[in-house]
Amino acid sequence: MEPVPVSRADRRAVSVGVLAAMVLAGTAAASPADVEAPEHSEASEPRAAPARLRAPQPAHLVEPAVRVRAKPRPGARIVRTLRDLRRDFRVQVVQILGQTRGSDGEIWFRVALPGRPNGSSGFIPADRVDLRSPIPTRILIDRSDRRLEVRRKGRTIMRTTVAVGKPGAETPLGSFHVTASFRPTEPILGAHAIETSAYSRVTDWPQGGIVGIHGTPNPEQLGRAVSHGCVRLHNRDINRLKRLAPPGTPIRIVR
Repeated sequence: MEPVPVSRADRRAVSVGVLAAMVLAGTAAASPADVEAPEHSEASEPRAAPARLRAPQPAHLVEPAVRVRAKPRPGARIVRTLRDLRRDFRVQVVQILGQTRGSDGEIWFRVALPGRPNGSSGFIPADRVDLRSPIPTRILIDRSDRRLEVRRKGRTIMRTTVAVGKPGAETPLGSFHVTASFRPTEPILGAHAIETSAYSRVTDWPQGGIVGIHGTPNPEQLGRAVSHGCVRLHNRDINRLKRLAPPGTPIRIVR
């Protein structure tokens, strides 16, 4: 049976009729944006506080660049821009220090800012980071006793003698964290090197200023204040420490 010819006017009338029927049935085509749009805006339904935050806790950024603000609110002064990758193209590990409800009703994280001045922090929206598992170990460095300890759940699992910064280039005091770990090519850094978020007046670190915890080719200097701010360990000890202190491990340096 041959098809019956349909005029352009007839086709237009059929199309209009079908569309009208869809509208009346409530099934009119919608754009993806219309379909996915939430019934209420985020401002009217603040996000719940992350249940698994146990500060200090490491995290990765979920965007290439995240602006850190002086206060937990949109439009506050920008104090730093953090990148998801370091200059060496390794993943940037940020340290979350706490959380608060911002003026916009959303959850904001307080994040530690590596670099000068030591101890700086700022605020970023909680949805800009992916929280990682809390690290059970802590590094404690006693500058006067020239001692480094690693503690896990209150128990000391490692203790060793170290060298610290000399007068005029003292190892800084305060709370910091491990930012990277690598095998150095510079002999002065020994068998392994751990980068921290602390900065000294001058160090032997690549790019300068960063306080590192590293091995040494001169173990006879351990127990003395001889470095430019870095903390030096025996090579056998730094090889042990690297397994206990991944990026994000909290560090406390006391007088």
